[in-house]
Amino acid sequence: MAVTADRFASALVDRGLDETEREAKRVLSRAVLDRHAHVRGEAPDHVWWVPGRLEVFGKHTDYAGGRTLVCPVPRGFAVAASRRADGVVRAIDAGRGQDVVVGPPKAGTPAGWGRYVEVAVRRLQRNFPAAAFGADIVFASDVPSACGMSSSSALVVAVATALARIAGLQDHPAWRAAIRDDLDAAAYFACIENGASFRELDGNPGVGTHGGSEDHTAILAGRPGYVSAFRFVPPSPLGSAAVPGDWRFAIAPSGVAARKIGAAQAPYNRLSAATRLLIDAWNRSEPRAASLGAALCSGESARSRLLALAEAAATPEASATWLRDRLEHFIREDGRVLPALEAFAHADAAALTALAESSQRDAETLLRNQVPASSALARSARSLGAFAACSFGAGFGGAVWALVPASSTTRFVAAWQPGAFLMTPGPPLTDLSGV
Repeated sequence: MAVTADRFASALVDRGLDETEREAKRVLSRAVLDRHAHVRGEAPDHVWWVPGRLEVFGKHTDYAGGRTLVCPVPRGFAVAASRRADGVVRAIDAGRGQDVVVGPPKAGTPAGWGRYVEVAVRRLQRNFPAAAFGADIVFASDVPSACGMSSSSALVVAVATALARIAGLQDHPAWRAAIRDDLDAAAYFACIENGASFRELDGNPGVGTHGGSEDHTAILAGRPGYVSAFRFVPPSPLGSAAVPGDWRFAIAPSGVAARKIGAAQAPYNRLSAATRLLIDAWNRSEPRAASLGAALCSGESARSRLLALAEAAATPEASATWLRDRLEHFIREDGRVLPALEAFAHADAAALTALAESSQRDAETLLRNQVPASSALARSARSLGAFAACSFGAGFGGAVWALVPASSTTRFVAAWQPGAFLMTPGPPLTDLSGV
């Protein structure tokens, strides 16, 4: 039986999507299914929901082997895909009326969102050269782009998931050897994006941002209605806690776009490079550690030894003072994740107030990835009645989350920021082909 827009939306609600999102997902999926029918003249072979993600705590910790607290958002991508016999991958944005064709390897490089599509196609072609990846992939999204909710990572996951299914990679020996569960898949998809190798699957040029797998992990392994904590390098679960029923997240864009392949890329990569400088200095003088987080777990004196190594690790672009601030930020932000998980589990609003305030302050003074608009938006949320508020994601723009009592949500959203919306965590990536 062919998937319909009504079945798509109902299936997501059955899997934990808030009922208030039903109509929006019906409209979104109808646009995708109608466009696929126009292009192919038939029902799609496969249909998915791929959400964006909210990072509650864990700013710039994942790629350095730290912890984060995340959840899937109830906004994301409706995706439909069917096989093509000619080996060409055509991606169609049904919402914008745009399309990108990825053909032979020496074809031109697409711009904008097409770059993420091409990166996913080329990496899979490199790692599985005998597979047949020809496909028409149609999608539409209701997650705002460049607002810190991982629309770009969700697109990479959507394209890679579609191509893996169409090519039957789940039965390929190399896939089975490297990817055993959703956390492995999330780590591999992150490596597609950042260009790194994953186990025996060789790297390829990514999108240019040296990030981690937090986004992909939340998209694949999050839980509806819950926030989940993970440790990274490699990803592993630390626990989940339900968002209390009388709390709501409100999300608002700062109005400053933070594009991974735009102006935010260089400052983002500078933060990532700082952690690599520190761990490289550590590995030249100490027993080798896989990440900054692993080094810090090696003993009580690890923090002081790393602070001392900042002088040796410094470069003209990264002073010793900057590296010490980067280290201090990592330690503090990583240390907030488990207390925040406990605060959600016990509905401890006061604890989250303190954690969010210190996280925002450290982002401004130590990480230095905030813009005036995001800092002002977090302050205004608190002044309007949110008991906790904090910017999230890569920074240099993006968005802010706020936690608000359910009884005051309508007034709060109306007063806070144009474009703000309420949410409870939604389903992770969901295959809806058979609904």
